[in-house]
Amino acid sequence: MAKSTVSTATTHWEGNLFDGKGQTTLATSGVATFDVNWAKRAEAGQGTTNPEELLAAALATCYSMALSNALAQEGHDPSTLDTEAAVTFVPGEGVTGATITVRGDVPGLSAEDFRAKAEWAKDNCPVSQALRAVPKELRVA
Repeated sequence: MAKSTVSTATTHWEGNLFDGKGQTTLATSGVATFDVNWAKRAEAGQGTTNPEELLAAALATCYSMALSNALAQEGHDPSTLDTEAAVTFVPGEGVTGATITVRGDVPGLSAEDFRAKAEWAKDNCPVSQALRAVPKELRVA
């Protein structure tokens, strides 16, 4: 039986939604604390993060791991994979979509086979499965 892993993040918030602010901490790793506020959620910018940027980071990381594993299982260890995930948030509607853009250097693998594995990873990485309700588009660069 596989051992489960629990990852934890915390947020401390002060004030109301529109004027308030907070800090989100990656508690399990302790590697970062991020400032958060509504203005940066509704109008993305430098200096603070938002839930959608954190979702994008989780999706890009998980996707890259799943794709590298799927490729390796078929004997095609990737030299490099570069993945960008963009998550769209619309105030009043929520998260409305995600776009995954991937570029890979995989010796001995055709572009067609790379695209097939890339599509598989888009649908099957654990974070993508958790975000099943979010429409996802894949771009292979």
